[in-house]
Amino acid sequence: MPTAHQELGVFGEQKVVQHCACPKCKRSRTLVRLPTNFKCADVICDFCGYLGQVKATRVSDIDQIPKAVLGAAWKPQKERMEAAIYFPLFLVLVGKSTKQFAIYYLAADLQKPDLFRARSPLSKTARRAGWQGFVYETERAKNSFVRLI
Repeated sequence: MPTAHQELGVFGEQKVVQHCACPKCKRSRTLVRLPTNFKCADVICDFCGYLGQVKATRVSDIDQIPKAVLGAAWKPQKERMEAAIYFPLFLVLVGKSTKQFAIYYLAADLQKPDLFRARSPLSKTARRAGWQGFVYETERAKNSFVRLI
């Protein structure tokens, strides 16, 4: 049974696939969801191979990018950053109901290391003890996001 957070993530990915053209090849309806837990990417263009990350979060105002958004696992993100590899980000903001949403886009070449902040590892008693996530400090890049929908 998926959690509310997981359902929100799937909702965000579905909205990106339904409403967004591929930023690289500009074709419509070519973005498809990747399998759950694919590291650092959620969608791929089945024409040109473009990869993108999708993050969905609930907000009170879909016209304002939040100051921070939860990311995923820190280790693969850190390793990619050390190799100067960044994935473009689709940020799906969901209002009071799922009928109210907006999609923002942040290109990979506009991302810098200070956009990412490691979270504290989970405690030894946690189900996934030692796992460490990260936070997108979206406040640092708020003027670089482009609203798509």
